[in-house]
Amino acid sequence: MEKEDLIREDLVRVFETMIKEGYDPAKQFSGFILSEDPTYIPVEDGARHIIRSHERDEILAVLIKSYFEKN
Repeated sequence: MEKEDLIREDLVRVFETMIKEGYDPAKQFSGFILSEDPTYIPVEDGARHIIRSHERDEILAVLIKSYFEKN
């Protein structure tokens, strides 16, 4: 599996956890990416561990690429 695909899958898993826990994923992801503060990511379902296994610049690149691929 390509690194980018793994990041995408992990972002979806973390997104689903955020929704389940009542968080706004856009605000939480942006807060984490801008500050590198892991408390923006919930600990439930291992989401915080999952997201911290990737570099913020790689996460941001995948998010931006995904946005432009859809628009």
